[in-house]
Amino acid sequence: MTAADHRIPQDLADTLCQPPAYADGRVFETYRWLRANEPFGMAKVDGMDPFWVATKHADILEISRQNDLFHSGDRSPTLTSQVVDKRVREMMGGSPHLLRTLIHMDAPDHPKYRALTQGWFMPQNLRGLEDRIRVIARAAVDRMASLGGECDFVQQVALHYPLHVIMTILGVPESDESRMLQLTQELFGAADPELGRKEGGAPTLGAPENPQMDFGVIIDFSNYFRALSEERRRNPTDDLATVIANSQVDGQPISDLEAMSYYIIVAAAGHDTTSSSVGGAMWALAERPQELAKVKADPSLIGGLVDESIRWTTPVKTFMRTATADTEVAGRQVKQNDWIMLCYASGNRDEEVFEAPDEFRVDRKPNKHLAFGYGAHLCLGQHLAKMEMRILWEEMLPRLKSVELAGTPAMSEAVFVNGPKRLPIRFEFA
Repeated sequence: MTAADHRIPQDLADTLCQPPAYADGRVFETYRWLRANEPFGMAKVDGMDPFWVATKHADILEISRQNDLFHSGDRSPTLTSQVVDKRVREMMGGSPHLLRTLIHMDAPDHPKYRALTQGWFMPQNLRGLEDRIRVIARAAVDRMASLGGECDFVQQVALHYPLHVIMTILGVPESDESRMLQLTQELFGAADPELGRKEGGAPTLGAPENPQMDFGVIIDFSNYFRALSEERRRNPTDDLATVIANSQVDGQPISDLEAMSYYIIVAAAGHDTTSSSVGGAMWALAERPQELAKVKADPSLIGGLVDESIRWTTPVKTFMRTATADTEVAGRQVKQNDWIMLCYASGNRDEEVFEAPDEFRVDRKPNKHLAFGYGAHLCLGQHLAKMEMRILWEEMLPRLKSVELAGTPAMSEAVFVNGPKRLPIRFEFA
């Protein structure tokens, strides 16, 4: 059957491209309808190239594991308007990418560049960092305890703990962390009226023309890391910045674009998604005292709490893939160069895979969530993220007697990466 036979209703297709729909929960209603009625359908939205939409866990897995058939780098791996795609290609000499990170690469480059830092993020190396991370976690819990029983958990705790961990590993001075946080929020929150960069009171290269990226933010990130890179080439240390600054692929130093892209993806994605999952967990526990009681009574459930918070929040909502040849997915005829949206947050609520998927359960087993992706592009930092969250809850839960919402929480507005941006809570520490 052709794409025309499987066109998604216009209002639902439009919803998939609207950043506010990812903040107010409408996208989950869209996902639910699509999983039931058009699990692999075609979206046609004004100003966008048409794209297939994969909402079922099995289809997302199937596409993700076939990295030769479904590429990340042939077109933008994030949803991008036709106008912005044209502008980027003009700026970048025909390339559809402002950055060239691991998410923009395919084989043979992808495994070579991934190998440059992969050892840093493997469990055996991370075990050596556990004591340092625990000191940072303990300080974060102490800081929360000093806030007098009420705080914005996202703004005052969740954002800063993973940020400090990844910046310590990367080699960014603590005095520059607030700058890194601001740039990350401007990068991923380009379409959010509160988080996106503004000039003259209005968002810059943001929504609706391009809800995904702000070129000025990339320039600022690159200028910062270019200076750090030059310093690490002159004076190498034992941090990740030194590894990136001095990296070679096929016997040649990596290019400036690829080095800056590497820094940016580690610096930004390396903490933002973890912050979102930590915030999502606290939000869920504040609304479900029985789940908090469950994990407090049985600390062996902390691992389950971590996985469930990642599934529940799914910070990376979507990635795009491009078919390299004519093929078939879910009985649909996919043509070479067709664009496909992988909806991870939908796969993570798939009724065929998860019992009561709209419930938050700290003891959910099994929990085969897709939040870290699958296949060659499985998240490089997944072990670090889970370790950070585990350690934070190990330090906090023995002290946290109760927690409840103290106001209205809010999610960020973004189609690509989003999570809680405000979480007012009232809490009691032992």
